Amino acid sequence: MKILHSVHPDDFKSYQTDLIRERFLIDNLVEIDKIHSVYTHYDRMIVGAVCPANNKIELPNYTNLKADYFLERREIGIINVAGDGEVNVEGQIYNLKKLDCLYVGKGARNITFSSKDSRQPAVFYMLSAPAHMNYPTVLMTSTEAAKVNAGDASTANRRTINKYIHMDGIKSCQLVMGLTILQGGSIWNTMPPHTHDRRMEAYFYFDLPAGQKVFHYMGQGNETRHIAVNNYEAVVSPPWSVHSGSGTATYSFIWGMAGENLDYTDMDVITIEDIR
Repeated sequence: MKILHSVHPDDFKSYQTDLIRERFLIDNLVEIDKIHSVYTHYDRMIVGAVCPANNKIELPNYTNLKADYFLERREIGIINVAGDGEVNVEGQIYNLKKLDCLYVGKGARNITFSSKDSRQPAVFYMLSAPAHMNYPTVLMTSTEAAKVNAGDASTANRRTINKYIHMDGIKSCQLVMGLTILQGGSIWNTMPPHTHDRRMEAYFYFDLPAGQKVFHYMGQGNETRHIAVNNYEAVVSPPWSVHSGSGTATYSFIWGMAGENLDYTDMDVITIEDIR
């Protein structure tokens, strides 16, 4: 398991492109019949993905967790972003179509992933955070998610926000998770940008057409940097950093947070006029 360490905002100001990508970009995340996970020192969040095309794949334990099993002291949120799949939790099978979300609470020992059709495999994106108590396993379909329409076509940021794991949705210890779908012709997400000093965040980009890029903006609001991101890549955002992006084509992304609270609206907005 790759480990990403925390970065001070003053140090970040001197980073060049390669070092920014090394410290914040999570690439090579999706691979056929493999599971990949990255441990971050931002609220101990783990970012992972699994694409079980031909075989069932079990959620492994990792030695650096110093636990008897992965979810001994953790919870996990799982969103499918591709073909139909199944997640088996302690013998209970949950069917996840594209954009469906499954929350699994602390204490579940055995979790496996599989696809309904190897020619159109599922891609399960996962976020895991430490948990202090057990909440029940819950499946929420994309149609059941709370939806918020935001933005405007005139500013190229018309989008639908889908909220799954949050204070008024699926219950968790500290995990907050959902996804945003940009409407046709829109390329900007999360605009105006914001920070939230009480939580970290990770963005996972998907449904980005081949040959296209998303420019993910980060850094303090008055001194921004960017990372050029491909489909199925993620960026880890520290609490001091903005997290927004613009694409060369329409795309979608999963957002997920861990930290001090579950309040989706807990954010410190930076006006567009103040961005530098």
